[in-house]
Amino acid sequence: MAPTTPELHFDTQFDAQTGRPVAVVEGIVRVTAPNSSPFTFTGTNSFLVGHHQLALIDPGPIDHAHEAALLRAIGGRLVTAIMLTHTHRDHSASAKMLAQKLGAPLWFGGRHRLSRPLRRFEINPIRKSCDWDLAPDRTLVDGEIIPAGDMTLSVHTTPGHCANHLAFGVAGSDVLFSGDHVMGWNSTLVSVPDGSMADYFASLDKLIALPYRRYLPAHGGEIADGPAHAAALKAHREMRNQQVLDAVSRGARSIGAVVAAIYPTQPARVRMAARMTMTAHVEYLEGLGALRVRRGIFGTRLDLSRA
Repeated sequence: MAPTTPELHFDTQFDAQTGRPVAVVEGIVRVTAPNSSPFTFTGTNSFLVGHHQLALIDPGPIDHAHEAALLRAIGGRLVTAIMLTHTHRDHSASAKMLAQKLGAPLWFGGRHRLSRPLRRFEINPIRKSCDWDLAPDRTLVDGEIIPAGDMTLSVHTTPGHCANHLAFGVAGSDVLFSGDHVMGWNSTLVSVPDGSMADYFASLDKLIALPYRRYLPAHGGEIADGPAHAAALKAHREMRNQQVLDAVSRGARSIGAVVAAIYPTQPARVRMAARMTMTAHVEYLEGLGALRVRRGIFGTRLDLSRA
């Protein structure tokens, strides 16, 4: 009998306790920034890792109240490094300033970069949300073991949401910092060419195979069974792939028509995000040979591929 796919459930009841240090796991404290929005849920979770010495993961946006909350939680302890899961500005905008203030180096997966080159006439729709100029003092690579204050993390490259996305596993535990790759409150935005749906699927498979169960995402609360939730997210995205194909088979010839067919009653802000992710699905299906896509200055024309 084939294994059943876990049901996808989103937890939107998270109490962020914004601005307060919240102990979530032994040696790990969360401080949530006051930057709630439709894309960030209750705000960006910054994490302090360690006891007598600390590492800071995802310092968040430039916000004086959040900076003050982080400094109070740090309480004068040595911060050995500031680490980023990725370089979208809701995670990284304050990194350089705090690195200078705390005397800590910046470690992450390299400068922000696109998942593929821009096509002619193409614009990256989230370009203003990306921290293009931020450079790491150390570029983290897949599989390396790094100190995090007086604790230890493993580095796992997880491109998809963006090209330089990382997850961090806590040594000797079942805890993983999953960044924006796997979240419990919503599915992850994948916006090409900043992100890649093919990379996103591959990174889900990678996390599912790792020996970490409890995920601490960068937005929202802890995910008790991270691999099961990741598998449910994968099934959800595979369902969206089939919905795109079904919409095109019924006559949808543009990405706008596909979005209207799949999200007929959603408000405009939801459909805007859906259009970005549907574009990523179309590109993924094109790569599989399931769709024919013709691009021009007046838009994109879709059709099913014929063997």
